[in-house]
Amino acid sequence: MNDKPLHLVVISAGVSDPSTTRMLAERTTAAAMEHLRAGGAQVTASFVDLAAMGADIGRSIVSADPTAPVQRAIELVGSADGLIAATPVYKAGISGLFKSFADLLDNDLIVAKPAILSATAGTARHAMVVDEQLRPLFAFMRALPVPTSLFAAPEDWADPALGKRIDRAAVEFTELVRAGVGRAITDAAWKGYQHQFNGNATRAEKSADDLDFDTRLMRLAAGGRSLVETRP
Repeated sequence: MNDKPLHLVVISAGVSDPSTTRMLAERTTAAAMEHLRAGGAQVTASFVDLAAMGADIGRSIVSADPTAPVQRAIELVGSADGLIAATPVYKAGISGLFKSFADLLDNDLIVAKPAILSATAGTARHAMVVDEQLRPLFAFMRALPVPTSLFAAPEDWADPALGKRIDRAAVEFTELVRAGVGRAITDAAWKGYQHQFNGNATRAEKSADDLDFDTRLMRLAAGGRSLVETRP
């Protein structure tokens, strides 16, 4: 692993206070940072608290134009060396707040980023929601979720098995981040992915500054003459 400081970004969709979702995210982050530092890495972490941006996320969805707080959160996620995602489960599904924020992310924003996926719920009946809903979402965005998913129902907090699962996920995450797998994949295959024009990905396809307005097609779009010359 190089000497570049690592930065983890934690996306938490918990809304209660105190929030068990936030608690699970904090425990997972602490374990991941401990393992990374044990290997000699410099690492910091930032939290994206979706509850604090709930109204902004809604406005951004409706207008298709992210508000300033949402745009900052998107840029933070895009710059992360690794992600930790935590959502509560409602009505047998991941949080609508979490999904709405994910809907605002460019499809190429988290390509090949290592990620730990986690969820909390009021009953163990929802234990498979992480793998049935959260993992396919991150697969669609082509992230690299670790093999071990995390889930905590009320009875799990006093069970040492939860701590063991958190540590196992943190080890898997650490190995992916330390190996630089994500960077290697994006360096080798970035051009093979479809990128959103003027997007938020670290290496977006193009920005508005890259447009050549002097081409025949752009002159036509601006009201110029047809590309097909007419004859008298």
